[in-house]
Amino acid sequence: MKKKIIGYTAGVYDLFHVGHLNILKKAKENCDELIVAVSTDELVEKYKNKKTFIPYEERAEILSHINFVDKVVPQESMDKMEAWKKYKFDIMFVGDDWKGTDKWNEIEDEFKKVGVEIVYFPYTKCTSSSKIRELIDNNLKIKTYR
Repeated sequence: MKKKIIGYTAGVYDLFHVGHLNILKKAKENCDELIVAVSTDELVEKYKNKKTFIPYEERAEILSHINFVDKVVPQESMDKMEAWKKYKFDIMFVGDDWKGTDKWNEIEDEFKKVGVEIVYFPYTKCTSSSKIRELIDNNLKIKTYR
């Protein structure tokens, strides 16, 4: 009997957009079960030093209704090995904007030891939550000064 392949990806998913959807769709094409970790509001404030537009509970709810996603879990730590110990995934999906960075080279080495493959997907250049956030912030500033 073929072993079920468990995939894992994590993100903030604030201001959900087509780039998020594309990554989830591609991830699901490469595994039997897809676990998606959604960063908690506290974690985002801690490592990005900003608040989310959409609260964790609502972001998790949105993801739970996407048919590519089998399970939604909170991401309360940036420690990927901690996540692996908890969920025992076989493959992790990451945006290619992280590929080749010191941090992800280290993570790759760590995961090779436990047999986890890391697959990088192309970053959606035309759409990003950061660009959407910037447009919203700029629009609010313009309205404030009028």
